[in-house]
Amino acid sequence: MSAFRGPTRPADDAGAPAFGHDCPTVEVPPETRYVAVGDADVAYQVMGAGPLHLLYYYGLGTHIDVKWEYPPLADLLVQMASYTRLILFDRRGTGASDGVPRDAMPTWEEWADDIRAVIDAAGSPRPAIFAQADAGPIAMLFAAMRPERVRALILADTSARYLADDDYPIGLRPQMIEAIVEGIGRMWGTPDLVRLGASGGDEAFVQFAAKLSRAAATPRTAAAQLRYIYGNVDVRGVLSLIQVPTLVLHHRANQLVPVEHGRYLAEHIAGAKLVELPGDAAQLSPADSQLWFGEVAEFLTGERPPLDIDRVLTTVLVTDIVGSTKQVAAVGDQHWRSVLNDHDRAVRDQLRRFHGHEIKMTGDGVLASFDGPARAIRCVRAITESVRGLGIELRSGLHTGECDVRGQDLSGLAVHIAARIAALAGPGQTLVSNTVKDLVAGSGIALDERGPHELRGVPGTWQLYSVAP
Repeated sequence: MSAFRGPTRPADDAGAPAFGHDCPTVEVPPETRYVAVGDADVAYQVMGAGPLHLLYYYGLGTHIDVKWEYPPLADLLVQMASYTRLILFDRRGTGASDGVPRDAMPTWEEWADDIRAVIDAAGSPRPAIFAQADAGPIAMLFAAMRPERVRALILADTSARYLADDDYPIGLRPQMIEAIVEGIGRMWGTPDLVRLGASGGDEAFVQFAAKLSRAAATPRTAAAQLRYIYGNVDVRGVLSLIQVPTLVLHHRANQLVPVEHGRYLAEHIAGAKLVELPGDAAQLSPADSQLWFGEVAEFLTGERPPLDIDRVLTTVLVTDIVGSTKQVAAVGDQHWRSVLNDHDRAVRDQLRRFHGHEIKMTGDGVLASFDGPARAIRCVRAITESVRGLGIELRSGLHTGECDVRGQDLSGLAVHIAARIAALAGPGQTLVSNTVKDLVAGSGIALDERGPHELRGVPGTWQLYSVAP
């Protein structure tokens, strides 16, 4: 165990933290800890004692223990910890964390849950998030879903979508993505692959980075994850909902993810600042840290207006007890109140179990929200089964969209859509919108097509799906 101190710089007049000024000695490498996320263990480290918390999210190809073996990288991390409380972690599928099956990748919301679990375990209520490459889309999704948990966002050499589409010509064609993935899989863990992606690195860095990638994942596992990421990620729809200060860093000649992707992010995230870095590197590295470290430090320590959260991306659940009026007439008010109390307890038990947020009980149902639609579907399944034992059936509707935050309440079109969808469901049935269907792709949740429907008071025709039992 060695001790380092960061470089010193006096604090500015606005009270931003100094870089290493009077900071305590930083012990490296820091202790590696684990937090449970579902059935998996996620590895993380915490170092530094600055007032600003910073989650450094690298993505595939890293290992939080091995990275300390390269002194320039260790020095860079210590510099970052000289003015922040720095949190490092390996997401599921890479490094010291649990692996993922090659044929059953986590959904985007599950990978975003790694962020939530790590910052909770680290005692960090609202860190800035610094995300590179494939980690970028997950960080963007988390910032849109949980704006109250994110202070600022730094996105480096990343994209909202890698695959080309009619409305996204800057992406790569499927054949090109497959060729890239095959090449990466073939060269994974070799110095030759490092040389392709890291401009300006000396031979010591090349050999270290090759070792780091071998420690992170095997070639076929890495290729499977990249094939999934490049072929499935699309978070363009959430960019307008990112409300936190955002810095976009992108190498101008990046061959893997061209700079147009960074420009797209800056154009579609309100108030985002774009800094184009010289060179053809595919990611940030210690070799070019003099180009980007100052940008990051200035961005994080400058004066920024406080975040006023008024919009959030969320999955809305609306339930309704089928035939409640008839049941009241049949059993009487007193007995029905007892049934409703049992219903409310059952609903709240399942919301706690699946990390849902109760907005309000509606008398004969519930309005609730979730960070992700897969968790919402599993929760409503459990609720439906729980209340069936009380002799009641629910109809339920789910939609993911933008909501207005009004204190502890939610409002907006997404809430109305979920309510209209619920009204079309049959006893014991859960109907979901096409948005939910797209977001749970790859989760293993079966949905049956129910055709197009008109939703009262909502423009357009909506394709609906029912959740299989």
